[in-house]
Amino acid sequence: MDSRTIWSQTRDRLISALVSLGYPAELGNVIAEHIGSPKGMERMISYLCYVRPERVELIVDEMLAIKSDIDRWREKKECERANTVYNNVLNYGLDDDDSGR
Repeated sequence: MDSRTIWSQTRDRLISALVSLGYPAELGNVIAEHIGSPKGMERMISYLCYVRPERVELIVDEMLAIKSDIDRWREKKECERANTVYNNVLNYGLDDDDSGR
């Protein structure tokens, strides 16, 4: 199954969970777009099923918390990649074949 199919199926499940709580389907589309990842949407679905929030503000707060966690994780991974490259430069130097040496 490709990533677009997984994303759309997870979005549909998110919308279904919101509609079952009495919220409009459009809210599910906005949340899915904002969160952006199937794992993040899965987390939101779990929240909706277990907490069953009665106010849209609680849903938006959770969406923002999930998005913040995703952004923090991505930043951490990018820093780890940059650190690996930096350490390789320190350990092995720059691989500069065009230097004429």
